[in-house]
Amino acid sequence: MGHSLLEALNVRVVGSGERILVLAHGFGTDQSAWQRILPFFVRDHRVVLYDLVCAGSVNPDYFDFRRYTTLDAYVDDLLHILDALRIERCTYVGHSVSATIGILASIRRPELFTKLILIGASPRFLNDKNYHGGFEQGEIEKVFSAMEANYEAWVNGFAPLAVGADVPDAVREFSRTLFNMRPDITLFVSRTVFNSDLRGVLGLVRVPCSIIQTARDVSVPASVADYLKNHLGGRSTVHMLDIEGHLPHLSAPNLLARELRRALPR
Repeated sequence: MGHSLLEALNVRVVGSGERILVLAHGFGTDQSAWQRILPFFVRDHRVVLYDLVCAGSVNPDYFDFRRYTTLDAYVDDLLHILDALRIERCTYVGHSVSATIGILASIRRPELFTKLILIGASPRFLNDKNYHGGFEQGEIEKVFSAMEANYEAWVNGFAPLAVGADVPDAVREFSRTLFNMRPDITLFVSRTVFNSDLRGVLGLVRVPCSIIQTARDVSVPASVADYLKNHLGGRSTVHMLDIEGHLPHLSAPNLLARELRRALPR
């Protein structure tokens, strides 16, 4: 990128305190997804926010289709940000694909992370022998076809399903950030995410993890949280939220914020 990566990805540091908290958004959103979570943490944490390069809030010219073919390039971006900010230790909160990015970053640089808090995380979305990821390959291909055929119609159908709960404001907010993304980038990133498989490297994680999962999530079956707990190499705990949806920071921010506070390192 010609511009500074921190500028390109809209990196912000807000709040005050000794401890560093990184909030990393998931697919289809941007850092604004944390706006209802932030007030719970800025009094006693320096909070780092940034946008994934695929987010609609980032200049799409920065998205290099040759570079971002795997999640490793997103890991490079995260580590570059932490190094540029001279962060030596942090608690990392990652939603959805950013949970996966955090897992990979902690394998590469474990000394940077005090703890990973993983929201709606999945090491693999596709079903496999003895593994229930939630989707068959044919189902995923239909999703990709729908995105290509009529992006607006796909967003209007997907956003309510992803939010799950009857929270119209959350559906509107998720729809807004999805519409902000360029459709070809959305499709490309979707293929990257759905083709990823981290199951083989989970045992390399040594950083403690808290896994936060909603009871009913159209994208991630509840059983995946137990799979992560059983296969992550570090000490891990599962926190089930008795709510519906893949985006609890939009649909139930107060509940999620309380769970995040409980999950923070003591």
